[in-house]
Amino acid sequence: MTATVQNPFQHIVEPLDTNKPTQQFFNLSKLGDPRYDRLPFSIRVLLESAVRNCDEFLVKRSDVESILNWKQTQTQTVEVPFRPARVILQDFTGVPAVVDFAAMRDAVMKLGGNPEKINPVCPADLVIDHSIQVDFNRKSDSLQKNQDLEFDRNKERFQFLKWGSKAFRNMRIIPPGSGIVHQVNLEYLARVVFNEDGYFYPDSLVGTDSHTTMIDGLGVLGWGVGGIEAEAVMLGQPISMVLPEVVGYKLCGTPDKLITSTDIVLTVTKHLRQVGVVGKFVEFFGPGVAQLSIADRATIANMCPEYGATAAFFPVDDISIQYLEQTGREPEKLTDIAKYLKAVGMFRDYNNVSQDPDFTQVVELDLTTVVPCCSGPKRPQDRIAVSCMKNDFESCLGAKQGFKGFQVAPDRHSATVPFQFGGKEYTLSHGSVVIAAITSCTNTSNPSVMLGAGLLAKKAIECGLSVKPYIKTSLSPGSGVVTYYLKESGVMDYLSQLGFEVVGYGCMTCIGNSGPLPEPVVEAITQGDLVAAGILSGNRNFEGRVHPNTRANYLASPPLVIAYAIAGTVRIDFENEPIAVNSEGREIFLRDIWPTREEIQAVERTFVIPSMFKEVYQKIEKVNERWNALVAPSDKLYTWDAESTYIKSPPFFDGLTMELKPPKPINDAYVLLNLGDSVTTDHISPAGNIARTSSAARYLTSRGLTPRDYNSYGSRRGNDAVMARGTFANIRLFNKFLNKQAPQTIHLPTGETMDVFDAAERYQQSGVPLLVLAGKEYGSGSSRDWAAKGPFLLGIKAVIAESYERIHRSNLVGMGVIPLEYLPEQTADSLGLTGRERYTISIPEQLTPRMIIDVKLDTGKTFQVRMRFDTDVELAYFHNGGILNYMIRKMSEN
Repeated sequence: MTATVQNPFQHIVEPLDTNKPTQQFFNLSKLGDPRYDRLPFSIRVLLESAVRNCDEFLVKRSDVESILNWKQTQTQTVEVPFRPARVILQDFTGVPAVVDFAAMRDAVMKLGGNPEKINPVCPADLVIDHSIQVDFNRKSDSLQKNQDLEFDRNKERFQFLKWGSKAFRNMRIIPPGSGIVHQVNLEYLARVVFNEDGYFYPDSLVGTDSHTTMIDGLGVLGWGVGGIEAEAVMLGQPISMVLPEVVGYKLCGTPDKLITSTDIVLTVTKHLRQVGVVGKFVEFFGPGVAQLSIADRATIANMCPEYGATAAFFPVDDISIQYLEQTGREPEKLTDIAKYLKAVGMFRDYNNVSQDPDFTQVVELDLTTVVPCCSGPKRPQDRIAVSCMKNDFESCLGAKQGFKGFQVAPDRHSATVPFQFGGKEYTLSHGSVVIAAITSCTNTSNPSVMLGAGLLAKKAIECGLSVKPYIKTSLSPGSGVVTYYLKESGVMDYLSQLGFEVVGYGCMTCIGNSGPLPEPVVEAITQGDLVAAGILSGNRNFEGRVHPNTRANYLASPPLVIAYAIAGTVRIDFENEPIAVNSEGREIFLRDIWPTREEIQAVERTFVIPSMFKEVYQKIEKVNERWNALVAPSDKLYTWDAESTYIKSPPFFDGLTMELKPPKPINDAYVLLNLGDSVTTDHISPAGNIARTSSAARYLTSRGLTPRDYNSYGSRRGNDAVMARGTFANIRLFNKFLNKQAPQTIHLPTGETMDVFDAAERYQQSGVPLLVLAGKEYGSGSSRDWAAKGPFLLGIKAVIAESYERIHRSNLVGMGVIPLEYLPEQTADSLGLTGRERYTISIPEQLTPRMIIDVKLDTGKTFQVRMRFDTDVELAYFHNGGILNYMIRKMSEN
């Protein structure tokens, strides 16, 4: 990431401090270009990277000019390169990345190249946080039991990652039990400003998790990319991106004293979904930003994928520097950070309107209008005021099956099912809470909502309230610091008394690692066909993600998670109904136990202190004794174990040669699946439990495993045989061919209904190419490379959709699967497509970005679609059969 002698901007290099002449920076103010001062702060980061890395090869002087000319290019598609300072990964996406690197080394060696060229050239941090599940809860030893089980299940994966940390330079592994990737990034890994190889420059990153954007709250520009794209960045390839529009989001006013950051972010999410910010940067400004802590800003930035933007940027200000001090960063570094950012015009004063840059569009939110809210029951953007939750749920019960409907017959709305648990009888009904989880990077990084939950728990216990024992309660903090201040402030005991014991440090319930529900609860839900509820402080609540038996899932602040757990149902109006009646017969309302912002801030000032962060993080890489004792090989080439069901050499590079083959048309393809809107990566490639009746389960059973050893799809991402079988295996997948939810499809030549993998396998045996038809926002949700790798292995050559989620489209491109888009105002329905036709797609030899091509049906009908290769670089990847093939050929050149 350092400057070279060929850099045409070397003349603007100068020392930051005249007393330290060897520590230099590119002083962008010396460009003498008035356009610079009008650029959004996020675009200034892209500009600095282009200036510093300008070599007239990968990054050209014309790219710098394009970025400076940002305002004038808003109506055009302008492609620019970006070289992030670093890459961050979590283990669900990190394991397949390391598997790919190991396989790429083998492929480079076969092509006569040097396999050690496959190595990260920029810093890469991999945090193991997605493997732990809530198998045990409500007991003081739950944490240790869950961590032991995590290690027993994943020892093979962990050994492989430890090999990776030895075999590859610039790759650091943060062991399991340390925290959630984005919180560890915020509290520990973030540099804000790099000082490397004699140069200061802004910290920036891409990550293999869509919520990488959380770091934007600290003023570090970052966003999620597909694992495939991240691998190319790690190997030194710039990201080729379309210069984005930047929506200025102005915050004004002061939130009510009862409002949490979760309420604000859910309000922002719904608002920006309505504005439409897909593929754009959002940059926050205005006096309201100064009212928000870094934890509040990080919460808002975290849910950037849920409102569809690429990044959600809060430029660095004095509060950012105070946060770095609070989290134990060194004073000398803080001085350099502020001095550098001020020198290059990237330090923000949110109350100074003269600093406000130009934006593509400005929208505004008055924080005084925010009310307590949740989101659900199936999507993060479907915000509901807490005062409306009861009515909203009851209207969803009877509404047509969809994002806001369960289609329960009116005579079943009051259905109840009694059951026995722990020697007592309880009753479940529609809306009964069976999972209550304080979880996820979104909220557990924020001391205000975590201490708020603790103070609410304290008041609840003092009022004699409790949580029913069958509700699966859990607390999974984002780092050890959280447990530290919860204990020091004295609220941990109260959380424990309500059943919210610490169960692990990781994503857990939010990613779908919620573990099993008690069998009597599952039987009652099944018997009554009940719409049971999960309530979690997470960022995703798509169908089938949290747990197969919770059809309604609501996102809420940690204090509200506890409140709904105490109430036992989401069918409650907290303003007019008591949350519970205590043992003395007194009605207790939520307002009686809700802590004010002033109460929370007083505790936070006293107990969230720098020494906590220093103590936790100075030992983070060595604190896990089982990880320290783990023995892994040290060879540069990985020795694949044919018996392994976790780690397997993927078939992506089989038969790869140095010669490129011209693209072929797709002839007489069948449609494997006919899907609707908002098909998520959870639908395409689930991360949660492996159903006993699934194709993946049959494969694992054939390898000698029992159901207790299946683990999750997420943990099996190093094995393509499992993951191909898990593609489209979500039980909530709605396939129009079947007109119901099921992980199945119709094999069109025979009319048989079968599991998706089995149908695809039969098509492949016949040598028939496959397509997927889809609606809007195809591939929304998590940045999941297996949602592209899996379809590739099933023989899917192209997807035709109305629109794509940004990261998923990129992943499809990266695997050589063609993303096709209906022309404006056209859909499968408007074109009269049933999906039962056979499709021929012409692929011209001379391709250009976003070109329009023809699709012919066996019925004689013809229509046109846009090929969503958006840049010349993406076309180069396609001609190579995908980005990894491109990199292998490049690394194999002499």
